[in-house]
Amino acid sequence: MVGIVLASHGQFAEGILQSGSMIFGEQENVAAVVLQPSEGPDDIKAKMESAISSFDDQNEILFLVDLWGGTPFNQASTLRDGNPDKSFVIVSGLNLPMLIEAYASRFSMESAEEIASHLIEVARDGVKTLPEDLMPVQTDQEVGQGEGNFTGAIPEGTVLGDGKIDIVLARIDSRLLHGQVATSWTKSTKPTRIIVVSDKVAQDELRKNMIEQAAPPGVPAHVVPIEKMGQIYQDPRFGTTRALLLFENPDEVVRAMDAGLELDEVNLGSLSHSTGKVAVNNVLSMGPEDVKAFDILKERGVKIDVRKVPSDSKANMENIINKARKGLNI
Repeated sequence: MVGIVLASHGQFAEGILQSGSMIFGEQENVAAVVLQPSEGPDDIKAKMESAISSFDDQNEILFLVDLWGGTPFNQASTLRDGNPDKSFVIVSGLNLPMLIEAYASRFSMESAEEIASHLIEVARDGVKTLPEDLMPVQTDQEVGQGEGNFTGAIPEGTVLGDGKIDIVLARIDSRLLHGQVATSWTKSTKPTRIIVVSDKVAQDELRKNMIEQAAPPGVPAHVVPIEKMGQIYQDPRFGTTRALLLFENPDEVVRAMDAGLELDEVNLGSLSHSTGKVAVNNVLSMGPEDVKAFDILKERGVKIDVRKVPSDSKANMENIINKARKGLNI
C-alpha cells in the first residue's frame, strides 16, 4: 500500500489527518509531520524519514504538502532527489477532498505516481462557493455529457439497461448526506446518484437545497417522497442508474419496501437521540418504533450492516437490539 506523508507549517497536517479519520476511518501507513515555529529544515526532514521508516512499503511514498516551495515541500523534494531508485511523489495544495481521494485511491491504485495524477482534479473540484454564481462559468466541454435530468424526457415504458435500478447502498443515517457519505461511502460504492428518501425532507425546501448542494462532485443528489421511491424502483427507465439511498430512520425503509422497493441489506450509520429513545452507543439511539421497524426488516430477511464508514468493522446488530430492548424495558 502506498504510504502517505502529510506535511505542513504548524498543526495543519495533524488537523487534516484527524478530519480524514473522522470521515474515512483510521488509515494505516499515513503520518502527519509538522514544522514548528522553532524548528528548521533538518527537523522536518528527520520527521519525514521517521514516518517513512514506519511504513510497510518504503518505496512508494506520496507526500501531500501544504505549500509549493515551502520548507515541507523543499525537504520532501530533497528526499525525493536522494532516493532516485524509489517512487517518491509530491503534491502541494493539500485539502480535505484531496486527502479523502488519496485514501480511496489506494484501494485500486498501487503506485504513488498513479494516485498523484488522479488527485489534481478532485482537489480543484473541492473548491466551491455559495452563492454558486460566484463560481467560474464552465464550458459545455468541461461540464461533459451527464445522465440528464433525474426524471428525464424518456418515454414511459422505455427499458434502459436491464430495466432495474441498481441500489449500491441503502443507508439509515439521521444526518442523511454528510461528509462520511459524500466521501467514503460514495467512493466505495460508486453511485451515479444519491437519493434521499423522505416525506419530511421532500416538503422542506431548505433541507432539499442543502442536500443538493452537499452532493460530491459528479454525483447529483435528489430528494423523493417514500411512495415515489417505490415507483422509481419499478420504472425500467432507471435501469442504468446506480443509486445510493439515504433514510433518516428504519421505519422509512419499511414504508419504502411496502411501496415496492426491494432490499436485501441496509447499512446502519447513525440514529440521533430524542425524547423517548435510549442511547445504545455514541451514534445510535433507539425508541420502541425503531426496534419494531428493525424487527420487521429482520422478518423480511433484510440484513443490517452496522458501520459508520466502509473501513469500520461490522458491529453485532443482535447485541445492539437487545441493548435497546433492555434500556426501553420492552
